[in-house]
Amino acid sequence: MSGIRPTGFLHLGNYFGAIRNYVKMQDNFECYFMVADLHSLTTHPDTKGLKSNVHRVLAENIACGLDPEKVALYCQSHVYQTGELYLYLNMLAYKGELEKTATFKDKVRQHPDNINAGLLTYPVLMAADILIHRARYVPVGKDQEQHLEIARTYVNRFNHRYGEVFPEPVAYNFNDKLVKVPSLDGGGKMSKSENKLATLYLSDEDDDIRKKVMKAKTDSGPTQPNSPKPDYIENLFLLMKLVSNEETVKHFEEKYNDCSIRYGDMKKQLAEDMVNFISPIQKKINSILQDEKYLQKIMKQGAEKAIANAETTMKLVRNAMGLNYY
Repeated sequence: MSGIRPTGFLHLGNYFGAIRNYVKMQDNFECYFMVADLHSLTTHPDTKGLKSNVHRVLAENIACGLDPEKVALYCQSHVYQTGELYLYLNMLAYKGELEKTATFKDKVRQHPDNINAGLLTYPVLMAADILIHRARYVPVGKDQEQHLEIARTYVNRFNHRYGEVFPEPVAYNFNDKLVKVPSLDGGGKMSKSENKLATLYLSDEDDDIRKKVMKAKTDSGPTQPNSPKPDYIENLFLLMKLVSNEETVKHFEEKYNDCSIRYGDMKKQLAEDMVNFISPIQKKINSILQDEKYLQKIMKQGAEKAIANAETTMKLVRNAMGLNYY
């Protein structure tokens, strides 16, 4: 089980760091992937653009290879049982613990005028998203591992207090090594919201991709054979390894090592390889977005799968808690 907020546009980092794993997992597991629209309300209370954002995230995921026939691809707010479980789990959550979570501290700094209860109990809702499906495996990044630890805490508290209902969810990734895709300016990783000129989005037009890659940070080149690469040059090679063939990477490695590399040539090659990689996804995204009936059908179909599984969980929960009065 995993989810993604409908804020910002999916980028190359999302693809190689997460979605590519999801696509592999759908052939090996019963998967539930949701668009986390309720989570987005904690920091984006204005819902005017929410519908189009939800549609876009669905289209991006499908364009990247998620098959709605194989997985439950659904919208968080359509599964009402999550809200019920969220309420019960709040009785097992303590204010002091929630105030210590790294994401809460970050959001308080970022949104000092919007420190709402939903922001404080964000990890509780995240736990409900996972536990509503009694999910065992949760593909998460490093920044979400604390939330998963909190979810395990609630599992143990619930099971201890009411009886065994939930398995302990664990972090899972199809590959042992997670790919962190660097930004084009050499400053950290690609982001959905920060430094858009240094991030390659799956919805970028071909010319935008070329312009961004050509503006990537470089220098005058190495002066000694086999010199270590500065971080921002290493980043260019890492990006090339993601989308270019082995011969191309080898060619520019050799050029770097013998001090004859021309970064302009390398960036032109990288730009074209990046266009060839992103363009088919971008075209598919736009095509899917034109078909609103198809997206509504996918959401309904995904919600039906998710609701059926969620209701099975909630029957176990209500019985364990003794909330079965008739």
